[in-house]
Amino acid sequence: MPNIRIAQDDAADQLLSTDPFALLVGMLLDQQYGMEHAFRGPAKIVAKLGTLNAAVIAAQDPEQFADLCSTPPAIHRYARSMAGRVQQLAQVVVHDYDGDAARIWTTAGSTAELLKRLKALPGYGDQKARIFAALLGKQLGITPDGWREAIGPYAEAGSFRSVADVVDETSLQKVREFKKAAKAKAKAAQ
Repeated sequence: MPNIRIAQDDAADQLLSTDPFALLVGMLLDQQYGMEHAFRGPAKIVAKLGTLNAAVIAAQDPEQFADLCSTPPAIHRYARSMAGRVQQLAQVVVHDYDGDAARIWTTAGSTAELLKRLKALPGYGDQKARIFAALLGKQLGITPDGWREAIGPYAEAGSFRSVADVVDETSLQKVREFKKAAKAKAKAAQ
């Protein structure tokens, strides 16, 4: 069993380590919000709803689910908007993968197919799909043929460029430093 340490919170990390849908939701929430806070979002949903079952979430009344997700402690800085995306993600997992989020990667025949499936998820673009695929490879050992080449820099060992590289507090800080330097470089280039 993997020991995910992205949330830097024992209960949240345990959920991420044992529930594939939690990992997908954490990655979905990882935008415009501190990564460890984003990955605590699934545990906050469980604390409020009592489950992270995709079918249960998909069937929730959207307004009530948004209220639940935005009540402190909120799942995200933009909790109401992200609640809608979490529901959309749950609906895709239920409809396309029979409620089993892990099937997204366990039944993909290639890295290209895995990336195609991830990019088709609500809230997942090309970059997020590549980062999640790198996370699957680096932390869960899911490495279809050619995964490093298809994923690109996020798959590089020891790069500390994304959440895929976070395994403890030290690596979290290294990823933050990398992101800060990349933003400064981009800003200087403008």
